[in-house]
Amino acid sequence: MITKDPLLKRAFDIFLSLLGLTVFFPLGIIISLAIYLEDQWPIFFSLDLPGKDDNSFRCLKFRTMKHLAEGKHEMVFWENDPRVTKVGRFLREYSLDELPQLFNILKGDMSVVGPRPLYLTQMPEWNERQKRRLRVKPGLTGLAQIQGRGGLTREEKLELDVKYVETAGFLTDMKIILASVTRVFGRRGVYEKKYSQTEYTRGMGNDFHGE
Repeated sequence: MITKDPLLKRAFDIFLSLLGLTVFFPLGIIISLAIYLEDQWPIFFSLDLPGKDDNSFRCLKFRTMKHLAEGKHEMVFWENDPRVTKVGRFLREYSLDELPQLFNILKGDMSVVGPRPLYLTQMPEWNERQKRRLRVKPGLTGLAQIQGRGGLTREEKLELDVKYVETAGFLTDMKIILASVTRVFGRRGVYEKKYSQTEYTRGMGNDFHGE
C-alpha cells in the first residue's frame, strides 16, 4: 500500500505548506538575517537528491555551514563539526534549516510526511526492498525521524522508510506529524551516533546531515 488517497495527501501537503510559509515567514526573515550577519551570503543551500520514482529534484535548506567550508557532499551530521556556524548549529538542533523545504512541498517535489531524501550516490547501494522507498515522495519528516533519527543506523532508517511505504495513510501521517513536533522541540536524536551496522561517524558533517 502506498497511500490510500493520493489526492487527499496532496491537498493536505498544499494546505500545510502554505500555512507553514505564512506562519514562518517572519521567522524566515530573522533566520536569513542571522545567517548573513554571521557568515554573509549565500542564505540557502541546495542539492540534487532522489525523489519519487527515481526522479531527482533540487532540495532547498537554510545554509548551516561556513560558506568556504569544503566537503559539502554526502556526509553525516556529527556533534562537533567545526565547519558548522553558530547559527547553523541552532537551526539544525531545532530542524529550522529544513523550513525552505516547504517550497519543495508546495511545488510537489516533496510531501510533509515521507522518507527523508538521501543522496543520489547512495542509490546503487540499496537492495530491491530498500529501493521501494522511492515509490513515494520524500518527506519533511518520516517514520525514521520519530523512531530514532540520528540514533538509527542507515539500514534501520531504510527499513523504516519501506515500512512507511507499506503502511502509508492519512492517519499514519497525522501521527508522524504530531510525534515529529515532540522530537523537534525536545531536540531528540539530532546527532548521528552510528551511520551503518559496522561504521561509526568520524568527524563528518554537511548541510544535508544524516536524517
